[in-house]
Amino acid sequence: MMSTAPTPQTLPRHELVGLDTEVVSASNDDLVGLSGEVVMETTQTLGVDVDGELAHVPKAEATFEFTLPASTDVVTVEGENLVARPARRTEQQGDSKWR
Repeated sequence: MMSTAPTPQTLPRHELVGLDTEVVSASNDDLVGLSGEVVMETTQTLGVDVDGELAHVPKAEATFEFTLPASTDVVTVEGENLVARPARRTEQQGDSKWR
């Protein structure tokens, strides 16, 4: 895991669990506006705690806004850039699609 705090440019390479997120667009209109804390991540989905209920959001079909910890910065990420096993996604270095 990377030791520096995420920036808008590097967020897709960082751990997403624990971050607040909102779905700002999705192929399923019912997911748009869904917001809460990311509590789990799989290769294809983010698990978001929405008022005590777990919502599974397909990464490739949504665009997410993440609030960076200890700041008010909001980062928008196309979900297709997050599709990967979390451990593989966070270990990417150099020139990668997750940069």
